[in-house]
Amino acid sequence: MIMEFVHKSVLLEESINWLITDKDGIYLDCTMGGAGHSKGFAMQLSSRGTLVAIDQDDDAIAAASVRLQGLPCKIKIAKSNFKNFDDVLDGLDIDKIDGFFFDLGVSSYQLDTPERGFSYMHDGPLDMRMDKESKKDAYYIVNRYKEEELADIIYRYGEERWSKRIAQFIVKERSEKPIKTTFELVNVIKKAIPKGARQDGPHPAKRTFQAIRIEVNDELNILENVVTQAIERLKSGGRIGVITFHSLEDRIVKQTLAQLAKGCICPPQLPVCVCGRKPLVKKVGNIVPSDAEIEANPRSRSARLRYAIKR
Repeated sequence: MIMEFVHKSVLLEESINWLITDKDGIYLDCTMGGAGHSKGFAMQLSSRGTLVAIDQDDDAIAAASVRLQGLPCKIKIAKSNFKNFDDVLDGLDIDKIDGFFFDLGVSSYQLDTPERGFSYMHDGPLDMRMDKESKKDAYYIVNRYKEEELADIIYRYGEERWSKRIAQFIVKERSEKPIKTTFELVNVIKKAIPKGARQDGPHPAKRTFQAIRIEVNDELNILENVVTQAIERLKSGGRIGVITFHSLEDRIVKQTLAQLAKGCICPPQLPVCVCGRKPLVKKVGNIVPSDAEIEANPRSRSARLRYAIKR
């Protein structure tokens, strides 16, 4: 049974207050999901304003198409990965825009729908695809990747200290029979991590599931380029907001915006600048959820809204 697409938007008011500066402007929500942020943005726009919203999840698009009906501004919804936002804007004959928004990671709906295979808390097929038409899923990675490849992605994308041992146990288990479900994978991970190490901290499968999900959806490889491309597409004075949920993606966004805020990169020993580089953004900063929001929505605890203004 497919459940209703329910997702509690994180840092909603903060995102709206930061992003929307012109009620007649053009704004792009690159990760529409269930349209929580998208609806909030659209409600601030006039009939001359435009909201473009992108998502690669068919369930999200179906739910958002209903929730975005009847709003005053023009609404354009496109099925696509956010890495293709240039193509989406070109297809709509839109050049520069007033604001970009990204809400990274997995939605509450995806986590809470066992059939999607994202969660270690629900038993379901090993899937984890945000785009259900994608060919590579979690089953393929768990059952077909070499042991060294598994250990590498679990360490790099999950920052899991037991990555090699988990990879070894996965390969041993699948040699006897394929690992087909999330709970089967959870049991293998629990066997691999020594009991003492499972006593404290998050769920023992959390880091491995994060790593596999990132690999399935190629989440990190495209992030730095996408943020840079978004800045290039902004009008002067346009704004970008990116909500991150774990240290890997947050580090990429933070470092990318910091780099774009730099001016001259000539060696300090040169008496004058010869590179001619100018800062592309200003007012780089971040906002974290309030204690009240964290209490109401514990999943918001690790969230951070990073932002900048194009010069």
